[in-house]
Amino acid sequence: MAIGDTISGSTFVVDLGKFQVETVQQISGLSLEEDAVEIKQVTPDGEVIVGNQPGSARSGEITITRGLDQSKVFTEWIFTTMTMRDVDDARQDITLMVLDPNKKPVKRVHLARARASDWRGPFLDAGATSSATEAVTIVYEDITVENA
Repeated sequence: MAIGDTISGSTFVVDLGKFQVETVQQISGLSLEEDAVEIKQVTPDGEVIVGNQPGSARSGEITITRGLDQSKVFTEWIFTTMTMRDVDDARQDITLMVLDPNKKPVKRVHLARARASDWRGPFLDAGATSSATEAVTIVYEDITVENA
């Protein structure tokens, strides 16, 4: 693969704990951000200097689009985390993997203290030739991205 090429034919996999639970159609909204902390200082001459330092990582959310051939384990995790009264107890670390066309891992995205926050679907269109899908939004507190 040449520099700048995109991965064609990629597959996206969800791991709960150490077990691969489902292959999904699409993952969107994945981002890595951190806050900036503004620091103001005054020089001996009385000049105000404003600088920025990196702060904590921002929590985020992603949307996973799934077909109707879903994993029972992942489906149960989604609805369990959405219905638990104590949000802290509902959170769990999950991993998203990007696989190349030969099913070898290319990238791992670890989402710390994640839980499902929204479920939509299945989307049905009687005239469509594509299969019905549903979408789940997952919120997380921290993200780590690593190349495989």
